[in-house]
Amino acid sequence: MAPKTILITGASSGIGAALARAHAQPGVSLLLWGRDEARLEQTALQCRALGASASIQVFDLRDAAGFAARLTDIAATTDLAIFNAGLGGTAPDGAFAETPQSVQAIAEVNFVAPLMGASVMADAMARRGAGQIVLVGSISESFPLPMAPTYAATKAGLRMFAESLGMRMEKHGVAVTLVSPGFIDTPMSQKVTEPKPFLMSADAAAKIIARGIAGRARTIVVPWQFAVIRAFTALLPRALLRLILSRV
Repeated sequence: MAPKTILITGASSGIGAALARAHAQPGVSLLLWGRDEARLEQTALQCRALGASASIQVFDLRDAAGFAARLTDIAATTDLAIFNAGLGGTAPDGAFAETPQSVQAIAEVNFVAPLMGASVMADAMARRGAGQIVLVGSISESFPLPMAPTYAATKAGLRMFAESLGMRMEKHGVAVTLVSPGFIDTPMSQKVTEPKPFLMSADAAAKIIARGIAGRARTIVVPWQFAVIRAFTALLPRALLRLILSRV
């Protein structure tokens, strides 16, 4: 049965907005959450034009107590929860390490918030024996990135959490899907100055992701070439991978 009520965090732009459009159709109610009210409303208008109902909530995911309270209010009636919001970030040029403030912000948005959110939803969904949780990570989960250690660490942790929660929820009829994007043409990736192989538009990626979600896939990698790259690099000696990445 197709989900009727869908929560998407980070829905103001990029993959989140594209996933909202990909799921928008008559009979679907979209709950679009993010920090930018103007862009959220623009996404909502696009989704309403496609026949869906759409409401927005504007707040910062780093407000952990507020986030948990909002989720608790909607958990019993949400069929599909997509935790997409994320922060990018690399160590500043010339700095020895990332700043404590940057580390905290990235960890709270990329790791703490989706784990909290998924846990609230998992409890409610398991009680009724139905539902799906989607966690949007990054292909960087598989690579130690010296230019972005906190970002890579949060995505690696999210991958482990998704697998662990999926195993726990399976017997309760709740699916957990991990999405691992490579380079998608979003505001976050546009800040990356290095080469971006296999760059894909957010809408094209969202169509692939939406099909995977509908099939209750455990993992989705977009573009597909990054699944091949990840499989190949997994065969390399770790010392060689570290040498390659340290010179990027």
